[in-house]
Amino acid sequence: MTIDHLASPVLLRKIDQLREKNVGQHVALPQLVVVGDQSSGKSSVLESLTNIPFPRNLELCTRYATQITSRRDPDPRVEVTIIPGPHASNAHKRHLRGYHPEILSPKGFRAQFPQILKEANTRMGIRTDICSSEGTVFSEDVLKIEICGPDEDYLTVIDVPGIFRNPTEGVTTRGDVQLVQNMVKKYIENNRTIILAVLPSNVDIATQEILTFAEDCDKPGERTLGILTKPDLVTEQSAKVAVCNLVLGKRRPLMLGYYVVRNRGADNDDAFNYGAAEQMFRDAPWNSLSRDRLGVQALKARLSELLSQIARKGFPELRKEVSKQLSDCRTELEGLGPARQTERDQRLFLSTIARRFQELVDAALSAHYSRHPMFEEKEELRLITYVVNLTEMFNYDFERKAHVHSFEISRSTPPNSDEDAESEACDSSADEHAEQTGKFVEDINLEEFTVLENIVSKDCQIDDPKSGIMEWTERLYLRSRGLDLGTFGGTILSSAFKEQSSKWAHMTKAYVSHVIVVIHRFMITTLDILCTDMQVREEVWSSILGEVLIRYKAAIDQAMFLVSMEREKRPYTVNHYFNENLQVARGNRTAEMLHGEARNELKRNSYNSSVYSSDNLIVDLDSVKNTTRNKSNAEHAKEEIHDILLSYYKVARKRFVDNVYQQAVDHHLLTGPMSPLTVFSQEWVIMLEAEQLEAMAGESPITKERRAVLTRKIQDLEAAMQILRT
Repeated sequence: MTIDHLASPVLLRKIDQLREKNVGQHVALPQLVVVGDQSSGKSSVLESLTNIPFPRNLELCTRYATQITSRRDPDPRVEVTIIPGPHASNAHKRHLRGYHPEILSPKGFRAQFPQILKEANTRMGIRTDICSSEGTVFSEDVLKIEICGPDEDYLTVIDVPGIFRNPTEGVTTRGDVQLVQNMVKKYIENNRTIILAVLPSNVDIATQEILTFAEDCDKPGERTLGILTKPDLVTEQSAKVAVCNLVLGKRRPLMLGYYVVRNRGADNDDAFNYGAAEQMFRDAPWNSLSRDRLGVQALKARLSELLSQIARKGFPELRKEVSKQLSDCRTELEGLGPARQTERDQRLFLSTIARRFQELVDAALSAHYSRHPMFEEKEELRLITYVVNLTEMFNYDFERKAHVHSFEISRSTPPNSDEDAESEACDSSADEHAEQTGKFVEDINLEEFTVLENIVSKDCQIDDPKSGIMEWTERLYLRSRGLDLGTFGGTILSSAFKEQSSKWAHMTKAYVSHVIVVIHRFMITTLDILCTDMQVREEVWSSILGEVLIRYKAAIDQAMFLVSMEREKRPYTVNHYFNENLQVARGNRTAEMLHGEARNELKRNSYNSSVYSSDNLIVDLDSVKNTTRNKSNAEHAKEEIHDILLSYYKVARKRFVDNVYQQAVDHHLLTGPMSPLTVFSQEWVIMLEAEQLEAMAGESPITKERRAVLTRKIQDLEAAMQILRT
């Protein structure tokens, strides 16, 4: 059975093409990895498989991974390169990429290989003299060899340094032991890798640590194939039988089984004849084994077959993996935005982000949430909804708790009347609505942003109004009255209103503080979404933050100014509701006083003259006159103070709440020209100096490197997709 019949040249050629496009560094490709302890015979196995004369002396033993790819091609050629390790410096990478030895043909390469190996070691900085202290003992760099020719077999095999347990003084360290073990594990953990575990026949298999490594990475045991070397060194008959029992699966079985090969040893010359050497397999007990488990040719045929199998099995998943990585890379590259090398590029980049930021601000303020999916993903970005709900809660709380003393409620309306029922229903509905509104804004944390601690108020506790307002107004009158004839001066009303509204500043600052936190959270989150480059985002935010805080402070100052205007000035209004409220209050007070003197009077029903009702209350004129008699000046004054204060307070409260929203919130924080939401704009970007722009939007070396890496990777993966589609 020949390799040509077992292999799938088209499939393996695709794998090789993927390797040529550097796809192997992005996704795991089907491959064979030769692993084993030092002195296990790995180099001899590799020479048997590839016809490359790997050295066997200690100075040139494997100190790094070597990737060997051979394939059949009419054009004979060899390419040798060095792939830098994952932790290589930029200088070391440039040094390695400069290595391109001139090789005329595969035959010439094999003759030159020992010299090429020395050159590669020197280029990598490998210590070739064990007595020297210069250079490293092992390297994470990879020597890559590609051999093409009409007589080559389809095979890709990777050699890794041999495992050793104990460091050699002056040569290797415990760190080298761990480095090699990590390197071996890295290569064999890939589920598209066939593990070729090289085991010397003349050593007890129980001592071979490589099988434990293989079991850790290949728990089902589906990818591990044992290669038993040095059978000629097994002299005792019982030892030979023990080796045969391994191949027959009687000891430590492997799903892919074991193969016995005899390779050229360190003492054999270049004229070593594999055919003659393998004549020993005709003798007992070797002749009890199947011929397809003995010799180099049987092993090569099996390896070619296995490589084809894992290639066919892994191709569908390989396509998916390449496609996903390509999509992820494009998404990440898009997230970096356009390249920002020139001032024009930088200004365009930043201006685009600012434009999109303002578009989202407009959508958030107009409640056009369907314009962008971010409003569905992050509910806290529904800016105007939060503000409206906060304002309703502010108005609700202000109406019920902003006054220090509870106003006297008229009891003139008969109990259980329709008016009472309607009022109670309205109050119940308002309470229920307020409860639902409160749930929507309960996620606002006034302590979330430490930068706002000197601006916002964190004290939101509101005391309920006190009772005993008539006693309070009487004390005010007695403390402040002058030479008046049954009246009181305007200063008493000013004092009463100022004390009654003493909670306004506290409640107003708490309301505006909540709005500021909502806006601040919106701006930070929106900028995070639009600008994925953390450095640019932080530079932009730190540049606008000072002005944003100034504008927050201006809104607080405006709110406090409105508080001052209401509380420090003499109460005055031309709003006709003041007089209406006052007349209603006076009428209710009179009606309440007359309620005990009223009597029912039957009244003919206007729809049916034969039906009478008794829902009218009648009082005598004398009773009305008596309501104005027998009242002291203090009694009359305290009632007047209460009724005027109540009438004016209602008008002032509604006016104030509207003004706070219109001026402090809407104008200063939301839609006015000095809103903090307008700081980051295209106009702001245009006004930046070139130095500022470079510091803010110029790409960092890390971003430039990441962009270059992603661009190269996308090119590799796009080429891979083209290969995988054909």
